[in-house]
Amino acid sequence: MKAFEYVRATSVASATEHLGSTAEERRVAKAGGIDILDLAKEGIVSPSRLVDLSRIEDLGAVDFDRSGTTLGAGLTLARLATDERIRREYPALAQAAAEAATPQIRSRATLGGNLCQRPRCWYFRNEHLPCLKKGGSACPALEGENQYHAIFGVRPCPMVHPSNLAVALLALGTTVHVHGKQGSRHVPIEEFFISPETDVLRETCLAPDEIVTSIRLAAPEGTSAYGEIREKQSFDWPLVSCAVAGTPGGEIRIALGAVAPVPRRATEAEAAVKGTRITPELAAKAAEAAFAAATPLSKNGHKVKVGKALVTDLLVKIGG
Repeated sequence: MKAFEYVRATSVASATEHLGSTAEERRVAKAGGIDILDLAKEGIVSPSRLVDLSRIEDLGAVDFDRSGTTLGAGLTLARLATDERIRREYPALAQAAAEAATPQIRSRATLGGNLCQRPRCWYFRNEHLPCLKKGGSACPALEGENQYHAIFGVRPCPMVHPSNLAVALLALGTTVHVHGKQGSRHVPIEEFFISPETDVLRETCLAPDEIVTSIRLAAPEGTSAYGEIREKQSFDWPLVSCAVAGTPGGEIRIALGAVAPVPRRATEAEAAVKGTRITPELAAKAAEAAFAAATPLSKNGHKVKVGKALVTDLLVKIGG
């Protein structure tokens, strides 16, 4: 890693003032610092200035009220996984946080950092291999080692977004609050993530001088659940993840992760279970619908099979 300037921000306003207005200034923010450290060691980023957000008290706030819940972006995954009220009212979010990484990482990694982490594609993470996301002319994953890559929206870049919290938050219905030099704005989570088709160099809508300050969840309706299928049971990225939320017999939201460049709503599956009792047979039918449009690459067709099984299991779980 190369030398950089270190700044410890004491407020949201001071943090954004220390960030740059353009990506070329190479000023980056960190809270837990999990992903930025990896990226720096791998030679993917070389910040000129590192703005530390970990001492900003407002980013650790939790506010429950009648209309919903506001969670600060600086909350650790460990806090999200163990908070009794979050576990009771938003079980999918607590489950997603509990499944991430290891206990040591969960004690440092934050909500905001989890949403903003960069792809884990091994072509992107290798500084010696050119790829579209690093300004190259082609994506080697399309014809190369793609067993962990996308099965939806595979072109021009079949990366999968690594945030498991995003999958739960998409199912729950969430607004992301961000702040920059131009002020604050509230972004529906569906619009927070950017696909490679829109901009291959970015994964979120954040401007260089913006940070995530909090997320806003609507008051819980019905129940929710999260699950993922991995090769290893600890410290591994999911092959497929899924979250479901809503009221059985009414509206159900289904979100998929690790199958597309952005967290994906399974609207076809939602339509299949809307307004009716969820039986195992109906759950399996909905799972088929969820993956009907998949276009697997040469080495990741297994994601369709395990994804269908996961969606079926979660729908049966909340429907029972």
